[in-house]
Formats: sequence, structure tokens, C-alpha cells
Amino acid sequence: MARPALLMTGPMMPLIEEQLDRAFEVHRLHQAKDREALIAGVAGIIEAVCTGGHTGVKVDGALMARLPRLRIVGNFGVGYDSVDAAAAAARGIVVTNTPDVLTEEVADTTLGLLLMTVRELPQSEQWLRAGRWAKEGDYRLTAGSLRDRSIGILGMGRIGQAIARRCEAFGLPISYCTRRQVDVPYTYYPSPVELAKAVDTLIVITPGGGGTRNIIDAAVLAALGPRGVLINIARGTCVDEAALIEALEKCTILAAGLDVYCGEPDVDPRLLKLDNAVLLPHVGSASIPTRNKMGQLVVDNLAAYAARKPPVTPVPETPFKGW
Repeated sequence: MARPALLMTGPMMPLIEEQLDRAFEVHRLHQAKDREALIAGVAGIIEAVCTGGHTGVKVDGALMARLPRLRIVGNFGVGYDSVDAAAAAARGIVVTNTPDVLTEEVADTTLGLLLMTVRELPQSEQWLRAGRWAKEGDYRLTAGSLRDRSIGILGMGRIGQAIARRCEAFGLPISYCTRRQVDVPYTYYPSPVELAKAVDTLIVITPGGGGTRNIIDAAVLAALGPRGVLINIARGTCVDEAALIEALEKCTILAAGLDVYCGEPDVDPRLLKLDNAVLLPHVGSASIPTRNKMGQLVVDNLAAYAARKPPVTPVPETPFKGW
């Protein structure tokens, strides 16, 4: 039986590429000298797409409309804001993602970033590396400490709950905000502004996409206040970056720890100049064991289609109804 045709929108880890080459006839968009010509040439045979936010390609309604035989989109990552799930649902296309396998890794990174930001650990390391400890004495006492802080979590899905469990182990009071209350033993606030008013440390772990664009805006940052610390481990689009930079420059909040950015991998140069910002290059799930699990789940979802079996992790907007 002929292998079904798959469009790969960007380079993937070898684990993914090697297995998909065995199950599919793979057409690699990123290797094409003329991408439009490639899509036009294979549009009538493509049944599957392998993609991820890192590829920079939007799998939107316009692209789906060009692929009349498309049945499944396998997304690398738990967030799938680069895929128009509503458009997929309207066409009977299943979208899959990679939940669960990265939950604990991202939660670990979040707590690491929180500690780095509050205690200025990268700055104090640079003090040592620059020889200033020996020449000028101890690094200054940090204004921030976890000992007297309260945590607000914007988003209380799998990762949000894993972050909350870790914060509980630090003895920190926890509040949260989501579109709908969930069954967790934490204080609920119905809006980001109300949550920010109630806490001094705000962790963002919402999905990306239009519904959460700039959900952290100037009003939320003002509500967080001068002792406020913002941690964004979600998507760069969730934060009004210009408003955040202004708040950091004017010290209307204390500090920010960021793993994601609006224009990544290009980072606003104003952020790079700020001593009260800790910046990571989107490494929330970036360990070999976790990325291997994510990659295998991408393969398992797509290979299920090739074998005409149910997908492993379809997203809620596109429930599996049969091939």
C-alpha cells in the first residue's frame, strides 16, 4: 500500500523525521527553493501535516483550503496557536499536540526562573565572574525573597497545577485566574487585574493565540505594583511587551523573568539592557529526555493516522470522529 503524503513545515528532530519517513511520503517545505511551487505541486495528495510553532509557518484556514485531502495536523508542542483549530474543525481535520510529557519539565523551569528572578541569581553570578566579589566585596542584598511572597497563576491547566504544587512545597500562598474555575484548593479571581491586585508574584502559563494576546497589559502590571514580579513561561504574545519594558524601566514593578518573547528569537534590545529582567531563550521544555518524549508523541499521533487508528492526543477543538 502506498504511503500517505505528509507536508513537514520545518525541520524536526531526527527522531521525528526518521520515523515519519518510514510511515509517510514526506515533502519538506523548508528544503524547497520555491515553497509556493512545492505546495502547488503536492496540494492534491497531502493527507497529513507535521508542524510546530518553531517553524514559523501558520497552518491556517488558507493553507488547509489548498490541501483538500488533509485529515490530520500533528503539532510539536503543547501550545498549538500556530494552527487554526477552528478552521480545522470546520473541515473535519484532527489537530494533535503533545500534552503531559512536558508538564513537569516546564514546571521545574518555571520555579528555577522564579528563583533566579527574585534572588537575582544570574546577576550575582556575573558579579563573581567579573571579579567584583574579590575587588568590591559581597553582592548587594536582594530586595526580593520568596519568604514573604504570594503567588498568582494565570492559567490553571496541567502545567499551572504542576507549578502550583511546587509553590506549595515552598510554603507560598497561591491564587489563580482562568476562564472557568477548576477544582483546586486555591483562591480564585475572575480577572487578571483582580489577581494581580491580590498577589505580588504573577506567573503566566496560559495558551497563546488571539484570546490571550496582551492579556498582561499596563493595567495588570500597575495592579501588580512596585514589589511585583512577573514570570512568563507561556507565550510572548500573552504580555504587552512595550508596557512591560516601560514598567521595568520605571520600576513600577520590581522584576520580570521571561522565557518567551513577542518576536523570538529576536528579543527587543531594550530588554537586554535591563538589570531587573532575567531572560531565557525559550528553554521551558528543552531537555533531551522531554523533547524526545514530545517528538515520539508527534510521531505516534501521525502514525496512528497512517495505520487508520485513533490519534493519541487530539486537541479538544477537533475531537476524533473517525477517518
